[in-house]
Amino acid sequence: METLRITGGRRLRGAVNVAGGKNSSLAIIAAAALAADVSTLENVPHCRDVTTLVEILEALGARIAFVPGRLTIDARGLTNHAAPYDLCRSMRASFYTAGVLLGRMGRAQVPLPGGCSIGARPVDFHLRGFAALGAKVVTEHGFVKAAARRLRGGLFYVPRSSFGTTTNMMLAASMAKGTTVLQNAAREPEIVDTAVFLNLMGARIRGAGTDTITIEGTDELHGSTYTIVPDRNEGGTYLLAGAATGGDVLVEGMIPEHVTALLTKLEEAGLEVVPGTDGVRVRATGEIRALDVDTAPYPGFATDLHPQMAAMLTLARGTSRIRETVFESRFAYTDELRRMGADVRVEGETVHVNGPSRLSGAPVEAPDIRGGAAVVIAALAAEGETEISKVENLDRGYEGLEGKLTLLGARVVRDGSAGIREAG
Repeated sequence: METLRITGGRRLRGAVNVAGGKNSSLAIIAAAALAADVSTLENVPHCRDVTTLVEILEALGARIAFVPGRLTIDARGLTNHAAPYDLCRSMRASFYTAGVLLGRMGRAQVPLPGGCSIGARPVDFHLRGFAALGAKVVTEHGFVKAAARRLRGGLFYVPRSSFGTTTNMMLAASMAKGTTVLQNAAREPEIVDTAVFLNLMGARIRGAGTDTITIEGTDELHGSTYTIVPDRNEGGTYLLAGAATGGDVLVEGMIPEHVTALLTKLEEAGLEVVPGTDGVRVRATGEIRALDVDTAPYPGFATDLHPQMAAMLTLARGTSRIRETVFESRFAYTDELRRMGADVRVEGETVHVNGPSRLSGAPVEAPDIRGGAAVVIAALAAEGETEISKVENLDRGYEGLEGKLTLLGARVVRDGSAGIREAG
């Protein structure tokens, strides 16, 4: 069993490179499988969720080579319409294969997905979308089975501006007959990234980044080469870690416009924020001030930065409140912060953080990807040594976490490392 041992109390200082976006990569790797052709993707993060999706597509018949930073997918041999149960159960984004298989082959059999236990993320939004495109959809024995002689374009209102549903609908509709209009679509940078890549493949998508996306279906897509956008959630994690430790951190490659809500809150907390063409720098100049934060779909404050923000706010003077409006169960991290001495409590959909707390090292676990990042931030700011178990949850979303933290001056050791498989 792998663990991270972090000796806290050191201010993080220096520069760290942000990896390619995990969420962009998952959507774009799936998109590449729509074409019976070869695509090359640059700036792909070497994290566990990416390698899991690679294994799923390989099981469906694709041939994939994955070396650090670059992934080549040859989807000419993708002929299997039934995705493997065990792999799909491990992460939510595996359900993108449903949109890919429906769009390319007209049928799909995909297990109901798993992933982080942070709340209800019902795939029925996706299923309603597929039905709106003319597919017959049934759920039985833990599988979703969908079929259509050929999908046809239609109008679909995306419930709750769901990121996953918007992505899956773009994938499927790109090869449907006619025009599809997505209303109330997700607007995240990763949606734009995916649409740009699909258009390079020959798709005809307009409006990505707004709440109305129009997709004119096409008969055939071709392979392409593309560079993945930087990961705003990874970058935000390092900025919050620098702030929590009273440090000075530059996240190179980070796009400031993608994290406007985060940077605004960091300034409100009394931190010096310097966005630039080379990335984003955050410097602690004094006491951290308490904040009120509401998560919201993009361009609001990202739910994927909620736990990390809470960890930083354990060091702030006063009472902070974070209201979670996206995932109703994103609170497992609070139990771990309390083990380290934090004064946090959950009331309904709101986390109350009283500070500043004197954090101390303790045995804790990473309950999910972002909750694990919150525990890491708390450990970096705590007195003494913290041992973090369930590191596999962190590995799902972060590439080389301990190495990057070490570059910033942290004392981090991984015990029992098994590594992440390289495809190819």
